Amino acid sequence: MQAYEFINNMIPPLKLTDKVKMALSWMEEIRTDVLPVVEEGMFKGLVTDEMIYNFNREDILIADLPLESEGCFVSKEKHIYDVLRVASEYQTNMVAVVDKDNIYHGVVTLEDAIAAFADSMAIQAQGGVLVLSMFMTDYSLFEIARVIESENAKILSSFLTSDPLDDSKIKVILKIDKTELRHVKATLERFGYKVIDHYQEEMTQSGEQDRLDNLLRFLNI
Repeated sequence: MQAYEFINNMIPPLKLTDKVKMALSWMEEIRTDVLPVVEEGMFKGLVTDEMIYNFNREDILIADLPLESEGCFVSKEKHIYDVLRVASEYQTNMVAVVDKDNIYHGVVTLEDAIAAFADSMAIQAQGGVLVLSMFMTDYSLFEIARVIESENAKILSSFLTSDPLDDSKIKVILKIDKTELRHVKATLERFGYKVIDHYQEEMTQSGEQDRLDNLLRFLNI
């Protein structure tokens, strides 16, 4: 799942000598609010419709705009996860792809990156989700996996996020190949892990189903 595999060839790059009027026309045609700017094969940054509207002049050139997100790119060999990371860092829905010589090859849209992520076996496979809270210094996926595998379960994927309730801790989100999580949860807690939430595919209460739906929406955003 390398970045170059998901380049969207329908997104045209702008040149510094293009007029902003043309940029707005392209944006309307392909239904986007941002386009990459490339000059002599090199990625120069992104231009948004908001930037153009702020100038309120259609006769100026792209070169007259203060381009942003000059660092919003990834190497073509990078994993699709890196595309999601960079998109989040720059708060944009488009990431440029370059080679080792920094030559522009195209862009990956956030929509395409999410689709690739959501189509992965780890997301599509049946199973449950556990959410652990811990200090980063205590995090060891090897040790967590060892405990989970003692219950004949396997980790399909893992995600780390900051804990909004405690800046000193992280949340570890684990997708495992079991829909019944009671024994796995109990074993993790017996080994000292704090399980703050869990989501099973088979729910008996509507409230639990709502929580599962909310998590799946989060993972697919």
